[in-house]
Amino acid sequence: MARLSLGTIVQPDLALVEVATGQLWLATEVISSDDHRTDTGAKKVAYEAKNLPRLWMVDPRYNNVEVYHTSQYGLILKNILAGAERLTEPQLPTPRVTMSELS
Repeated sequence: MARLSLGTIVQPDLALVEVATGQLWLATEVISSDDHRTDTGAKKVAYEAKNLPRLWMVDPRYNNVEVYHTSQYGLILKNILAGAERLTEPQLPTPRVTMSELS
């Protein structure tokens, strides 16, 4: 669970926190058909307001992941990966998993 601001608490499916600062660095949200709007809309806006460096939105329905990076304009879509494509993060030694392994 991470407090993004007063009154805004999220619980990503996977979270990486910087040890030195205690700040959330990567949030991974697995999109559920039950709360698709919350996962893709409201949470993205909340993470963006907090200048989250990385956001992964995993959508099992389409066997893909949207990879967002922070920029001076907020979170921007850097890549959409699917099937046998490998999910990697240059600043992390792992994970290196395929989309099919996530679903």
